[in-house]
This record gives sequence, C-alpha cells and structure tokens, in this order.
Amino acid sequence: MIKLVLLIPTLDGSGAEKQLTLLATGLPRETFDVHVVALTRGGPYEAVLRDAGVRVTLLDKRSRFDPLAMLRLGRLLRRERPDILHTWLFAASAYGRIVAGRESDPKIVVSERCVDSWKAFWQLRLDRYQIRRTDRLIANSKSVADFYRYHGYTQQRVSVIPNGVHVPGPPVKDRKRMLAEFGIPASAKVVGYVGRMARQKRVHDLVWAIQLLRQVTEDVYLLIIGDGPERDRCVDRARHYACEHVIRFAGHRDDAAEIMPHLNVFWLASDFEGMSNSLMEAMAAGVPAVVSDIPANCELVVDGETGYVVRVGDSVGFCQFTDRIMSDSALTRRLGDASRARMRNYFSVQAMIDAHMRVYRELLHPSYRRQENP
Repeated sequence: MIKLVLLIPTLDGSGAEKQLTLLATGLPRETFDVHVVALTRGGPYEAVLRDAGVRVTLLDKRSRFDPLAMLRLGRLLRRERPDILHTWLFAASAYGRIVAGRESDPKIVVSERCVDSWKAFWQLRLDRYQIRRTDRLIANSKSVADFYRYHGYTQQRVSVIPNGVHVPGPPVKDRKRMLAEFGIPASAKVVGYVGRMARQKRVHDLVWAIQLLRQVTEDVYLLIIGDGPERDRCVDRARHYACEHVIRFAGHRDDAAEIMPHLNVFWLASDFEGMSNSLMEAMAAGVPAVVSDIPANCELVVDGETGYVVRVGDSVGFCQFTDRIMSDSALTRRLGDASRARMRNYFSVQAMIDAHMRVYRELLHPSYRRQENP
C-alpha cells in the first residue's frame, strides 16, 4: 500500500482543487491510501472528497507564515509517515518542502498549475532554493514546464501531466429553461466565458468583442460565469460601450459544467494560463472555442480543427471567427465533434491518473535517488 498525502492551500472550487479531487477519488484504493490536507480551509471539494471516502484534514493556517500550521503539518507527517507528499500551489509547496524536505523520505512531488509570472522575486527565490528538496515537479502543460525549467529545474526533475476532463453525455439542463434563467431569449446565440475574472484573463477584451459581434450578428449574448477583482471594471466597460443589455454577469455557478453544452461558442482571452479547466470542459461538451494565442491554449485548441486562435487582445479576431462559426452550422458541428474527440483521446481523467501513478512508482522504485542540488 502506497501512503500518499496531497497538500493544497484550500479546497475551493477552482481548477487545481478540481484536479486534485479527480486524482484523489480516482486512484485505486487497493494500491493507494490517500489523505488530503488543506493548509488554510476547506471548500466545495471537501464534501466531494469525504463523500468518496477520502480522509481530509484542515490545518487552519491563519497568516502567510504561520508557525502553528507548520507545526501541525509536521506532526501530521510524522504520524502518517507517507511514502509520498504531493503538494499543490505555492503556499502548500513552500510549507511542505520546509517541513518534510530535509530527508530522503517522504518523496516530494510538487504540482505547478500555471505560468507563474505573478510571483515576486522572493517567491521565485524560495522556489529555486527548494529545488534541492523536490523529487519531481509536475506541470500541467509544456509552457508551465518550460517556465520552471527556466527558473532552475532540470529536465529530469520535471514531468508534464495535462489536466484530465470527463466527456459528458447529453445535456442535463433544458436549454430554453436555462436561457430563461438568465433572461436570454430561447432563439438567441450565446457566447460564454467561465472562469475567474482576474486581470490576466482579459475579460474586458471579451466585452468589446461582444459589442463588435452584435454589429454583424443578430440576437447574440455573452454569458460570463465567474467572479473576481475585474468584475466591476467589466461592468463599467459594458455600460460605456452601451452593450450591458446583451451581457449576463452570472457570478460563480456550481452548475457551470451543465450550462456549458448550451453555449454556441466558448471564449478565452487570457494573457497566460497553465491549462484551462473551463476550456477543456467546453471542448469536451462539443463547444467550439475561440482563444488567445498563448502556448497553453494552443496545446488544447488546434487552430481551424477544433476552434480558432487569435492574438492576445484581438477583440476583432474574437468577433470575426465567432461570426464564422455561428454562420455555418456544418462548421459548428465539425469543430465541436473534433473538440470532443480531442478531449476524449488525449485528455481523459484516467490518462491523468495513470500518469501520476507512473511518477509515484518511479520515485518509489529501489533504484531511485534524489538528484544533487543543481
């Protein structure tokens, strides 16, 4: 039995937390004893994990540097004596490697989920110092792997394991009823964005794009699912462009995955990403996507085959290719079918779980030795 501790800051309803939950609940119970530990608090995925029979512990971290939380983590690791400590995101990776990284056991795996250009100098410096305490860094895209190789990780210390996504069956929600919930006519065409409304997501570009699109396409609406610090700015911009009546700011929705299949086109305009769960879910639902030309998006969307790729900030491009999709039902079906097939063939949840199991077994093989500090 392999004892595995998965350490993450929270169990909020975001992408990293979702992938951790898919992994924790999907690993075979006859091989893995899984214990999920949240540094700060629980969240929506806590109930999912507990319902699946996964042990969950909350450490109640109160500040950026919390000695009591660090002490609790140390006690837990000494009590559990895991074979592998797998940390997710910066705070958990920092705490985990400080507490457990001095010895050869447990093996330490770090998951990085984004091209973390937001990190301050001290955070990147701490990351680099802790490479010596890291057995493997798992990146969810090639672009994330390249970012961390640039910041000091050797090729041998890095594995790329893409996010996993379930390909859904027929839609659960009735489209007419779902649109009515948002005050959108049943006959309307709907473009959607699902995700955090943060600066790097460039949702403001999508507000301008819908204003352009409504000049060439009748009865079209933009549905924005998610919340964040850029919401007020986007609402103000919609008023400024006089297009607020065709935009629905829906806030956070637990049923976003059920809404996704009813979109005509999915938009993602980000400056940078790791690997967008919402884009993957849209593609798995057979929704054509128009996305910004950044490496992580291009790993998912094949330009002209599963959707279209435009320059970052190119609202006209978003409008142009969305109009092309909406004007051609055969093209819509072809792009949607190809998107669904790409997710099923290359980005399944089982493929993600199997890849993690290969990494874990490699690290626990008797011949494995942690590399010397680079």
